[in-house]
Amino acid sequence: MELLSYAAVGIVAGTIAGLLGLGGGLIIVPVLVWLFGHQGMPEAFIIHMAVATSLMTIVVTSVSSITAHHRYGNVIWPDFGKLLPGLMLGAVGGALLAVNLSAGTMETFFACFALMMAARLWLPALDVTYTSLLNWLPSSLYGVFAGILSALVGIGGGTLIVPYLVTASRAMQQAVGTAAACGFPIALGGGIGFMLFAPVSALRDTGWTAGLIHWPAVLGIISTSVLFAPLGAKLAKQLPSSVLKRIFSAVLLCVDLYFFLR
Repeated sequence: MELLSYAAVGIVAGTIAGLLGLGGGLIIVPVLVWLFGHQGMPEAFIIHMAVATSLMTIVVTSVSSITAHHRYGNVIWPDFGKLLPGLMLGAVGGALLAVNLSAGTMETFFACFALMMAARLWLPALDVTYTSLLNWLPSSLYGVFAGILSALVGIGGGTLIVPYLVTASRAMQQAVGTAAACGFPIALGGGIGFMLFAPVSALRDTGWTAGLIHWPAVLGIISTSVLFAPLGAKLAKQLPSSVLKRIFSAVLLCVDLYFFLR
């Protein structure tokens, strides 16, 4: 039953990822928090395990996304190379920070992040460009910031990196493709961090874990998410962008309500 429930999470996450352009982390984390709670996982580390597990699913699912974007020439590898060191450093540091935060603090931070993402959908896009953002120093510094934040909430970083690259004058397709590539080092660095820095007290009676990563959940989610993402992408072509924006915003607001009312 547990494996089936994880597979169901993958169906929902994969479909929404394809439909809304999300990496799935903003969906996977709250659902895993709910599932882990009903499975008797240690309450003090449920949110940490959900975030760590979400990151590890992104390691696998990002590979197919990177391949597709690279095939269409949408990954700007020099931009990726400038962001890479900061992303890895930030993701590992974000995991270290996360394991030292209480469950309540982590849940509040996640809910606030989701609320900001929902609000940003209704704000006008900034019509400015700064090509200097593509230099090594600003790219590295922003990579650290994006890596830390992504590791704290269990996402691949697309919601943070795409606006940055668009502001740096990259076309939207290139920004999305390069951000997809950035998801791999973020998820890998964060996942390794959650394995290395997991406190001993988090490892008791959880079963089938490596650090704070729950491997049955990882395998169950990726077994279906990669199959249902194309379905979401197909639906996205049939719905206007205004409808997709409302759906995305509604999903994030539901996530906020869940965490604030827990």
